Amino acid sequence: MIVVAIVAVCVVLAVLAFLIPRFSRHPERGTQRTLGLGSRAGSKAPGILGRLLSKPFQSSSRAVGRSGSAGRRARGRMPF
Repeated sequence: MIVVAIVAVCVVLAVLAFLIPRFSRHPERGTQRTLGLGSRAGSKAPGILGRLLSKPFQSSSRAVGRSGSAGRRARGRMPF
């Protein structure tokens, strides 16, 4: 369920970044901040468990950043 939500957020951010690049940064940063909170909360668990619990949030944050930058990069490559 969470995977589907992250994929949906990435798609929405990529489309938003392609259509309105300047206004896509605020939702991207908000999403990354929210995922960062989850990562920090998961990392408070002791030892290896902390790394395992925070890793999905870190990779999701990285995916959100990549999808936003890919949309802006695609917009920059357009001939018009």
